[in-house]
Order: sequence, then structure tokens, then C-alpha cells
Amino acid sequence: MFRHERLHCYRVALEVAKRVPAIVRRWPRGYSSLEDQLKRSAMSVVLNIAEGNSRTGPKDRARFFAIARGSAAESASAIDVALAYRLMEESEGEAIKGELLQIVKMLSKLR
Repeated sequence: MFRHERLHCYRVALEVAKRVPAIVRRWPRGYSSLEDQLKRSAMSVVLNIAEGNSRTGPKDRARFFAIARGSAAESASAIDVALAYRLMEESEGEAIKGELLQIVKMLSKLR
């Protein structure tokens, strides 16, 4: 098992990223740029947590965790846009945003 796989924030981020394709498949045509943005930002959270946790220097590690936090915020804002466009249910969007906020809080505590 890789070190990042032990992190709760990694496991939550992976679960969010796994749900995104099913969510965007339900959207009507014409929203491909938002779909792509949400997929990429959700994936970026996962990838940057993994890369950051593999770094041994504290500054380097913190930089990747900061990027992951930024990608989580980007994902949350993409969800906000999807909600504004009425592409998803409010409850589903708020649940995902809650998980993204949980990820950000966990990452803020990691050093």
C-alpha cells in the first residue's frame, strides 16, 4: 500500500472523483466545458494529495497539498455553476461540496 492510500482525505477525494462521471453523464448536451472542468479538478485533488504525500520535504509536500485544496475549491465552484444551471439536484451538489470542504479541512491540518 502506498502512503497516500492511508490518508482519509485521499480516500474521500477518490470517492468524490469516482462519482463525477456518473453525475455529468446525466447532463444534457452543451455543457462539455463544465463537465471537463469538473472531471479535471476532481481528479487533480486526488493526484496532488498522492504526489504531495510522497514528498519528503515539508515545503514541497505543503505546496502539493495547497494545490489539492485549490482544486477542491475549483470543484466546489464547478458544482455551484452546475447548480445555478439546474444540472443537478441541490441535495446532491451540497453533499459533494460538503465532502470537498471536509477534504480541504483535512489537508489544512497535514504538514
